[in-house]
Amino acid sequence: MRLISLLIAAATGAALAVLAHGPATRSAAAAVPDNEVRIGVLTDMTGFASDSTGIGSVVAAQLAAEDAAGLLGGMKVDVVQADHQNKPDVGSAIAKQWLENGRVDAIADVPFSSVALAVNEVVRANPKAVFLASGPGTADLTGPKCAPNTIHWTYDTWSLANGTAKAVVQNGGDTWFFVTADYAFGHALERDAMTVVKAMNGTVLGSVRHPPNASDFSSFMLQAQASKAKIIGLANAVGDTINSVKQAAEFGIPKGGQTLAALLMQITDVHSIGLEAAQGLYLTEAFYWDMNDGTRAFADRFAKRTGGKRPGMIQAGVYASVLHYLKAVKAADTTDGTAVAAKMKAMPTDDPLFGHGSIRADGRHIHDMYLFQVKAPAESKGPWDYYRTVQTIPAAEAFRPLAQGGCPLVKG
Repeated sequence: MRLISLLIAAATGAALAVLAHGPATRSAAAAVPDNEVRIGVLTDMTGFASDSTGIGSVVAAQLAAEDAAGLLGGMKVDVVQADHQNKPDVGSAIAKQWLENGRVDAIADVPFSSVALAVNEVVRANPKAVFLASGPGTADLTGPKCAPNTIHWTYDTWSLANGTAKAVVQNGGDTWFFVTADYAFGHALERDAMTVVKAMNGTVLGSVRHPPNASDFSSFMLQAQASKAKIIGLANAVGDTINSVKQAAEFGIPKGGQTLAALLMQITDVHSIGLEAAQGLYLTEAFYWDMNDGTRAFADRFAKRTGGKRPGMIQAGVYASVLHYLKAVKAADTTDGTAVAAKMKAMPTDDPLFGHGSIRADGRHIHDMYLFQVKAPAESKGPWDYYRTVQTIPAAEAFRPLAQGGCPLVKG
């Protein structure tokens, strides 16, 4: 794997240096050993989520390290990257090696819930580290599988399903048909969205499940079309969602009056689909690059290092979680995972991408979520201008109530 070392100077604002070096051991003599913090970005570098995570997540961690430079008092920050290949055994093996060899103090990103749950257990067994989960969707990370040193930053299945379903039903979308990926993540999205629809007196007319990484969605989309449901809920992700939307457009489903609601879709997916096919689609995200001056400034810096691409919410979550982690390291004057995680929860969060927020006892970062609708081609003013904001979901309503998650860390 490739090691990218970011040398962060003190308040002098010295330029970033990218160096390569081999494995290092940590001295226990100092509160922050060797005056150095090491962050491992464990992500999907080559698979079907690499556009929304991958090298963009590494760049996001680099930018966070740069922006923390003035706060760290001469502390050095190293960023390591590795590809978990979307395999839990590979991800957990890399995490274990990193931690046992003293290569990292924190592990960031980790898309795919199965990989994240495996890494979560590695960090639980190695409490000197912190897991900064931005990529995974499973709400179990702040539920029954919560761990003291795990911070779940960006989104989860509960926030996506509740955000999209509630807002869409409120806007008149009261009959649903679900097209669902046949694995745990898809089942969770479908379950949570169905619960909301029914609680709001909506009707679920049916559902169909498809295998992961399906190449042909024609039969599934025809069943959804035949249901006459106002809303077709896509309880899948990445390539499956992209193919669902494309084939829905081929069959003229949106033009026929039915609306697609993607329970997990990011701007990189919309970019792959194109506005012609994706227009009108509803989705919930935690971040959009064109929301304000702070998000646009970050997106411009990000684009310079990624060939013009704009960041998605997972990459934004990597930036914000790493930045808050580094602030907590400075405040705690240690890289000990237990102490830093406690400090992260005690300190309010504040960054240009997510604004003000907080981290609960279960590790859930709390912030606003947003219901977006994809623009028609004629509405877009340029590349990556894809969303219009339908509704802001306040932080207090955006995530599962603390008492309902079943996290053993939550008392009472």
